[in-house]
Amino acid sequence: MKALILAAGRSKRMKPVEDKNFLKFLGKPLLQHQLEMLKTAGFREIIVIGGKHNLSRVKQMCLSLRGLKIKVCEQKDLELGMCGAVLSAKNLIGKEPILVLSSNDIVDIKAFKLIKEAVEKGKAESYILGKKVLKYFPGGYLKVDRKGYIQNIVEKPRQGSEPSNLVNLVVHVHKNPEKLIEYLKKTESEGDDRYERALCSMIKDGVQMQVVPYDGFWQPIKFPWHVQSVFQFLFASAKKGISKSAVISKNAVINGDVIIGDHVKIFDGAVVQGPCYIGDFSVIATNSLVRESNIGENCVIGFSTEVARSYLGSDVWTHSNYIGDSVVENNVSFGAGSVLANLRLDEKNICVNYDEGWVDTGASKFGAIIGSNTRIGVNTSIMPGARIGGGSFIGAGITISGNISENSFVRGIYELKISKNKENIKNINRDNFKKKL
Repeated sequence: MKALILAAGRSKRMKPVEDKNFLKFLGKPLLQHQLEMLKTAGFREIIVIGGKHNLSRVKQMCLSLRGLKIKVCEQKDLELGMCGAVLSAKNLIGKEPILVLSSNDIVDIKAFKLIKEAVEKGKAESYILGKKVLKYFPGGYLKVDRKGYIQNIVEKPRQGSEPSNLVNLVVHVHKNPEKLIEYLKKTESEGDDRYERALCSMIKDGVQMQVVPYDGFWQPIKFPWHVQSVFQFLFASAKKGISKSAVISKNAVINGDVIIGDHVKIFDGAVVQGPCYIGDFSVIATNSLVRESNIGENCVIGFSTEVARSYLGSDVWTHSNYIGDSVVENNVSFGAGSVLANLRLDEKNICVNYDEGWVDTGASKFGAIIGSNTRIGVNTSIMPGARIGGGSFIGAGITISGNISENSFVRGIYELKISKNKENIKNINRDNFKKKL
C-alpha cells in the first residue's frame, strides 16, 4: 500500500508562521515526523504533494531520509484543495491501494495500524478514520449505519444536529484509486470541497465505505495555538535524555523529562522544567526559567528570562524577557525587558484577529505569534493574540495590541516634558532606610 501525503497547503491561518510543514519539533520538521511515523507503521512507498511555495524544501527534506521510497510532485492549482492534490499525483499512484493523509492532521501511530487492519479484514472499497469526539467540532461528520458503513459525509453541521460523534479525519484508504480519480475528475464545486463531494457521490452510487472508529490523539494544526499540543504529543513518545556534550552547571536545576541536545550550555541558577526540549548549541543563561517549551537550535535564553509553554524556532535570542504561551519562528531577538503577554485582565479566552474576523483560541492563556527575522526593542509589550509579521522591527518602549504586517518598522511617538527640579536631595540621610533592609 502506498501513502499519499498532502502537504501543499499555504498555511494561511498560521500566519505569520511561514509553513507549518517545516515547523521543527524536537529538532525535526513536522513533515519529517509524519514520514517517520508512516515508516514505523510499515509504509515504504510514499508520494508527497507540495506546492510551488514549498516544493524545493519538500524535495530537499525527502532526499535526506533513508529506508523510504519517496516521490514528490507539485499541485499546481492550490484552489482545488485535496481533489487537486490527489489528481496531481494520478500518474504516480498506480492501481494498488493508497492511504491519503493530510500533513497537518497529527494522529497516533495506532491510527495507521487500525486502518491497515480494517483494510486487510474488511470487504469495503474505501475506509475512513472516524475520530470519536465528546464536544462539537466544526468539521465533517460521518453518518454511518449499524454495520459501520458510511451513508454520508456532512460538512460542518449545526451544533446539535451532528449525524454521529465521528469526525472525518483525513486518514483514508482507497483500494481502488482509479475509481477515486474517475470521480474526482467529474465532480464539480465552487469551493475546495470537491474531494469530499466525490466521496459522497461514490457512496450514493453504491461504493461501500467503512468507518474505522478511533479514539486516540488527534490534533489538526490549523492555527498557531495548536502547536503546543503537538509538541506535547511528539515529546511524550520521544527518547528523553541529556547529550554527553552538554555543559550543565552544578547549580542549575533540571526537573522532569527533558531532551537536551548537543553542546547545550546551562548556566548557574537556570531552571529547566520538563517536558522540555533544548536544541543543539543553545544557551540557557543564569537565572533563566524554561518550562514546557520547545527551544530550537542556536538559541540564547538570556539572563533572567522566563519561557513558558512556548515554541521557539532556531536562533532566537532573549535577555530578561517573559515569553508566555507563544509561537516564535526563526532568527528573532528580544531587547531587554520586552514581554509577550498571555493573559487578559478579565481572564477570558484570547481571540486572534484574522481577515475573516476574530477567532477564539479556546484558551485563557495565549501569547503572540512572531514571524521570522524580527527584532523587538527594549521594554516593548506585545499583547495577547497579536501577530507580528516576519522581517519586522518593533521599536523600544511601546505596546503592540494588534497585528503588524510583515516587513514593518514600528515605533512610537514620544513627548518629553522637562522642568526645573526644585528638590534638593544632597543632604538626605538614608541610614534609616538601611536599618529596615
